[in-house]
Amino acid sequence: MKTLQAFIIFIVLTVSATSVAQVELPEIIRDSMILQRNAKIKIWGWASSGENISVSFHGKKIKTVASTDGEWNVELPKMKEGGPYTMIIKGKNEITLNNILLGDVWLCAGQSNMVHQLNIHDVTYADEIKNVNYPQIRHFKIPTLTELAGPNRDVKGGSWQSAVPQEIRPFSAVAYFFAKKIYNKNKVPIGLINASVGGTPIEAWTSEEGFQNFPEILETIRKNKDTTYINSLTAIDSNQETGARFKITDKGLIGPLKWYEKDFEPQNWRSINIPGYWEDQGVRDLNGVVWYRKEIEIPVNMAGKEAMVFLGRIVDADKLYINGIDIGNTSYQYPQRRYSVPKNILKQGKNIFVVKVTNYFGKGGFVPDKPYYVFAEKDTVDLKGYWKYKVGEVFAPPSPETVGSRSFNPQNEPTALYNAMVAPFTELSIKGILWYQGESNSGNPGAYANLLPAFIRDWRTQFNNADLPFIYAQLPNYMEVNYLPSRSNWAEFRESQLKALTTPNTAMTVNIDLGEWNDIHPDNKKDVGERMALAALKLAYGEDIVYSGPIYKEHEIDGNKIIISFMHVGGGLVTNDSQELGEFAIAGEDKNFVWANAEIRGNKVIVWSDEIVNPQYVRYAWGDNPDNPNLYNREGLPASPFRIE
Repeated sequence: MKTLQAFIIFIVLTVSATSVAQVELPEIIRDSMILQRNAKIKIWGWASSGENISVSFHGKKIKTVASTDGEWNVELPKMKEGGPYTMIIKGKNEITLNNILLGDVWLCAGQSNMVHQLNIHDVTYADEIKNVNYPQIRHFKIPTLTELAGPNRDVKGGSWQSAVPQEIRPFSAVAYFFAKKIYNKNKVPIGLINASVGGTPIEAWTSEEGFQNFPEILETIRKNKDTTYINSLTAIDSNQETGARFKITDKGLIGPLKWYEKDFEPQNWRSINIPGYWEDQGVRDLNGVVWYRKEIEIPVNMAGKEAMVFLGRIVDADKLYINGIDIGNTSYQYPQRRYSVPKNILKQGKNIFVVKVTNYFGKGGFVPDKPYYVFAEKDTVDLKGYWKYKVGEVFAPPSPETVGSRSFNPQNEPTALYNAMVAPFTELSIKGILWYQGESNSGNPGAYANLLPAFIRDWRTQFNNADLPFIYAQLPNYMEVNYLPSRSNWAEFRESQLKALTTPNTAMTVNIDLGEWNDIHPDNKKDVGERMALAALKLAYGEDIVYSGPIYKEHEIDGNKIIISFMHVGGGLVTNDSQELGEFAIAGEDKNFVWANAEIRGNKVIVWSDEIVNPQYVRYAWGDNPDNPNLYNREGLPASPFRIE
């Protein structure tokens, strides 16, 4: 009898809970959101089974009934730009959303160069951050999430923020400068949905449907749905991370005085230069922990004041101490090191600066051509020069059984980011897509020539718009300059990006002049965003403008010369400096390339070399970081790297 009573109570409570279920909305449908103008407006959510729902917005009221599984949606008619408006959603409860605008919504996606917030570049764009006043430009950052089992129904967290000083810092810098240029031209609200995660491949952003022509990837997706299989991979990685390779045996942290303490007396420390990598300064193949220490003279004008320390970039991780005080740390190599020093840390005269650097793979140390100094108000002290160093720990090389084994990171797995960060809002109407990604795929450039078009088709399918404008950034120049014609993964990767232009209604921005040799995250985000905006003005807004730099079209061979024609010549081909055309290489049948002479004649480029009698091949700007790719159109847009065969 007691068991029966308990069962009845359980049923009554369950039914009661169901009967009073609240109407819920997806996270992205919130106060201050921007909805796509001149397109269907779909609003959806969850409620009790059979619950009556109404949505009122801008003079329209639509009613519906929740399905048996509690899902509901309504479709409002197309509306022109405007606002702010209020939306009221009624079921058994009532939700009021305020400050809604109608404008253009752009989905901004990719990896770290799309992630990079204005906050990271706050020195370069300090005035922009301080004076910004675009309350009708709004940004929604999708929280980083992964899902391997299948598409999620919602994201977790996030809010719409406006481009005003108190809210602008988290904005994607590229997306902000894109939106600013579009807004200043059209004066229409711009919404930016930012779904981007650093260090991620294109496969993670593609849905399962998008891989129908990729059987090997489909097999990986199938395996990844098996939780037992995933748990086994996770266990392997966990064992490797906690193994002997990463045990903490740092001599700098052992003993009565730690190496960062002010009273520690260094014995037998060697000299080394900052900036620079220790492998370039007499230390061979060291992965481990290296301590740097120097006495820095601080003038009286800086003593006791709040200050900032700029330590450029450090490979991989670092920790800064001043006078024995822990000032700050960074756990991976890519961020720019900028550390705030509280009051009363800096003293007049000698101050002990100590930097603990941890390196896991490749060269370790301080990246050249970056800022290294400490400053307070108007006073600056340079930190470059010779420091003392000592090795605190040497990491053992990986064991043979772990070399070549699959490393498992959920965010790098096929569909993982699409399922969690994009699938939940594909019901939204959007104006177009901005895509800045590729660094993580550059190791296999040929595969990207198929992956990128498949990805474009996939997202157009998911957003139910076969002609959705798709604008993507070609990778900029990066890494060391090679002054001989050579093979280049990044050049081949840019070629794969270039090939995707055969997909209708796409545009590619060329950024071969915007990179930095020593930083995969170049500081110039403004020009990248504005070039994307030019492409959008043409592709999505129908303006008759020159939006691209010259793109290879065709060629002919005339004796020992190759004559190249281009698309997007605009007002004509030019060099962007007073020098002769550079970065053209030419070869005969043997493919032994030599630097070529190149000359602009009309809207064509003539390429030749006295060393090559029967030319067959030409390359332009074919390198990771070509020295002087100076072919432009008169509108100031650079030509894309290319090769012809």
